[in-house]
Amino acid sequence: MLSFKKKAISLLKKANIKINGKNPWDIQIHNEKLYERTLLGGSIAFGEAYMDGWWDVQKLDQFFEKIFYAYIDKEVKSPVLLFYYIKSSLFNPQKGKKSFKVGKVHYDIGNDLYSRMLDKRMVYTCGYWDGFKNIPAAKNLDEAQTNKLELICQKLKLKKGDKILDIGCGWGSFMRYAAEKYGVTCVGISVSKEQVKYGNKTKGDLPLEFRLQDYRDINEKFDHIVSIGMFEHVGYKNYRTYMEIVHKNLKDNGLFLLHTIGSNVSSTATDPWINKYIFPNSMLPSTAQISSSVEGLFVIEDWHNFGIQYDYTLMAWYKNFKNYWPQIKEKYGKRFYRMWTFYLLSSAATFRTRRNQVWEIVLSKHGIKNGYKRIS
Repeated sequence: MLSFKKKAISLLKKANIKINGKNPWDIQIHNEKLYERTLLGGSIAFGEAYMDGWWDVQKLDQFFEKIFYAYIDKEVKSPVLLFYYIKSSLFNPQKGKKSFKVGKVHYDIGNDLYSRMLDKRMVYTCGYWDGFKNIPAAKNLDEAQTNKLELICQKLKLKKGDKILDIGCGWGSFMRYAAEKYGVTCVGISVSKEQVKYGNKTKGDLPLEFRLQDYRDINEKFDHIVSIGMFEHVGYKNYRTYMEIVHKNLKDNGLFLLHTIGSNVSSTATDPWINKYIFPNSMLPSTAQISSSVEGLFVIEDWHNFGIQYDYTLMAWYKNFKNYWPQIKEKYGKRFYRMWTFYLLSSAATFRTRRNQVWEIVLSKHGIKNGYKRIS
């Protein structure tokens, strides 16, 4: 055990992190078995140890910020990660009924949680905090999410009467906004029963339709198609199929806007802890994987990266989650609180350190005559 501890001290020193130190990013160890557990089990063991209360950090986001900047996580090689890569290469866990698993595990865990953590529109993707085209910079989460929805509407150049498909529609935030502000009709599909139920219950008289449906089962034409934070659940084996489905259902003069988290490197598996506890069967695409999937199908009109703003969004979500926790703690319990804290704050650090990105990509089937006019 001593050798494991020495190895951990050596690794953490590279990030200026001390064991049981006084800085807010220093790790506080409650169980000496943590060193062996983590160095043998990798990220999933480290995350589970936090859930079990084996260690704490006053500022968890700052801890991970230092870890990621020093690339310490890349130095811990675990056979568990190899298992996930082999499993991903042998199977297609995002196909058929398996595509609905993330809906049940993550999105169906309770609207009482999401209604408190998210903004008033219940947007569960990165907000847009910058100003643009006479829209002032956001001062809070509500404004950031409204800005993002408006930005997407402007990028799609919506006009009254358009019929829009929202792939992975969430609780319907974009659909409601677009219908109210631009007079469009929307069809939204989701793999979450709770999201579909919420959307149909709250749509009022707006021309919206929510369906519990896989994207592969769509077969009708739309003026424009949007996908906001769903592509992360498609899987690398299905990227081309996904784009072919979008191409088939998009009118010839329509636009497709893809909003997705992205990775700096191509991969075929996700972090084991995230896969097990937060987003089962998820995977972040790379620029190469996206470009390959659209080749011969679409013209890339615009590629916008505002990944740093997900740091601000996640920290705002964490603040809400922490503040409203007393109202929901009896339902979810202490272990869930630690799990969700680990998820939100470690994720914030991945965007802060530019490990992960947020891309909004506008695509057309044949290229916009005279060029696409970018929103600025």
